[in-house]
Amino acid sequence: FKKLIADPAYGGQYYSLTPGIPESISDETYKKLVKDHLMFKDMAADTYLTSAGISSAWPFGRGCYVSADREFIVWVGEEDHLRIMCMKKGTVLNDVFDRLKGACDVVEKNSGAFAHSPSYGYVTSCPTNLGTGMRASLHLQLPNLTADGTETKAKAVCKPLGLSVRGAGGEHTPIGSDGTVDISPSARLMIEEADIIVALFEGIKL
Repeated sequence: FKKLIADPAYGGQYYSLTPGIPESISDETYKKLVKDHLMFKDMAADTYLTSAGISSAWPFGRGCYVSADREFIVWVGEEDHLRIMCMKKGTVLNDVFDRLKGACDVVEKNSGAFAHSPSYGYVTSCPTNLGTGMRASLHLQLPNLTADGTETKAKAVCKPLGLSVRGAGGEHTPIGSDGTVDISPSARLMIEEADIIVALFEGIKL
C-alpha cells in the first residue's frame, strides 16, 4: 500500500489485524474502525464464514486500507482477497461510481491484474456477487415501511423493483433504530456495472 499512501487522491493508512507487525492495531482501534463501518467484523464469530472455511487463520493476513477522507476503503482478506469500496454522503451516485472506477484502476495497477473470467466475470467467494463483483448500495430512512421493527414491508416493496434490502450494518444485521436500511440492486451477473447504478437510481426514484 506504499504507492497508495503516497498518492494524493487516495493517500491514507493501512490497519493490519496481523499481530506483531508495524501496521498492527490495538483491539480498541479495531473496535472503533468496526463501529465506524470502516473495518469488517470478527470473521471467526460468523458461523456462515466459519462453516465455509473462509474465516480460517483469523486474524492473520487481514486488514483494511482507509484513505484520509475515509471515502475510499480496501478490505484485505475478508470474504475475498480484496474488497474495494468507495462511499460518500450525498445524492449524486455517479460521483461515487466514478471514484470507484478510478480506485479499482489504481489498485489493480499497483497489485497486478485481477483474476477475471471472460465467461463468468469476477469469481468471488459469495455466488451472489459472481459477474461484475460489484454491489452498489445506499442507506435510506424508511420509517413507515419499518414501523414494525422489521424490513419485511420494505422487502415486499423493493423486490419487484429488483432491489434487495438489508440491515444498516449489512447482511444478517438489524435495521437502524430510525428505520435506516441498506438498499441495493440484486443483479450482479449478466449485467454491466453502469447498469447496476442505473437500476439503483431508477429503483429508489420509484
